[in-house]
Amino acid sequence: MRLFAAVLPPDDAVDELGLAVARLKGLAGADRLRWTEPPGWHFTLAFYGEVDPSLVPELTERLARAAHRSEPFPLAVAGGGQFGHGRALWAGAEGDTRTLRLLADRAEAAGRKAGVDMGQHRRYTPHLTVARSREAFEVRPYVETLAAFVGRTWTVADLALVRSHLPTSGVAGEQPRYEAVERWELGH
Repeated sequence: MRLFAAVLPPDDAVDELGLAVARLKGLAGADRLRWTEPPGWHFTLAFYGEVDPSLVPELTERLARAAHRSEPFPLAVAGGGQFGHGRALWAGAEGDTRTLRLLADRAEAAGRKAGVDMGQHRRYTPHLTVARSREAFEVRPYVETLAAFVGRTWTVADLALVRSHLPTSGVAGEQPRYEAVERWELGH
């Protein structure tokens, strides 16, 4: 199973970001980007990749503990940036990003302790990917437009374990499908 831990924004926060992304799609060159779809928008905390099914019970137990040790916190989708010279365009976060980073660290530690090969540790950058490109792409106008975006603040109340179903049809533009397989309330 291809899995990751995530914070899933509420529908109204996704709708707000959707309006901002619609404006981005109107910028010159937007058709050269592969735009992600709102149902898949999330803040990845820890990416586990292909996980052996025998490790999933231990992983879920450790994620439940991580959620229990983390209190709910305020967050908003805000700003944006890029990775890899325009290969990924993303919306950022504002609010209690310190607690968001702590939750990401706990989700990563849960994977490591459960025996998931997590690779090399990287400093967590809160981001929600809105578009990708196969090649380097000048996204400065997009990042500048996103910089002015600030969505409403909501309370992050749970941690999700999400399964990623990669496209299999071969149809151009098909998006991965994400399924929350388990959610744990923070602080409980």
